Amino acid sequence: MSKATFYEHFSNKEECIIALFDGASEVVASGIAEAARGAGRRDAAARMHAATRAYLSTVADYPEFSQTLLVEIIGAGPAVAARRDEMLRVFAGVVDAENAAAAQRDLSPRFASPHDAYAIVGAIFELVSRHVRLGVPDDVMELAPVIDRLIDGLLAQS
Repeated sequence: MSKATFYEHFSNKEECIIALFDGASEVVASGIAEAARGAGRRDAAARMHAATRAYLSTVADYPEFSQTLLVEIIGAGPAVAARRDEMLRVFAGVVDAENAAAAQRDLSPRFASPHDAYAIVGAIFELVSRHVRLGVPDDVMELAPVIDRLIDGLLAQS
């Protein structure tokens, strides 16, 4: 795209990456929600595991997009960092709300700490970022059982 065309749509690069980040966040959130719904309402752990796999599948399907949104975003400036922090907070809120709803239906114990959901989201993002940056593990889907154990372990400690 030419510079003129770029600046018709965005004031600067930071505004562009924020738009990209927001769009990607919506796509990921939609895919995660759809996967959780598809897992049914009777097994809380299965819902969380399905959501995790949906996220990992999205990363696997869009590696270049993942590079931008998980790695390059880190040095993109304070407004982008604030947007990333907000997105992590929102995703942690969704995980916490999912756990609260499951606990209310006696399908799962309630997290022991209000920080447990954020720990899950943060761990997932760091594990996936490491995969995108370094290719470790070779296949991002290898992270699914690791994340499952993290979720299950936090629930077991509740």
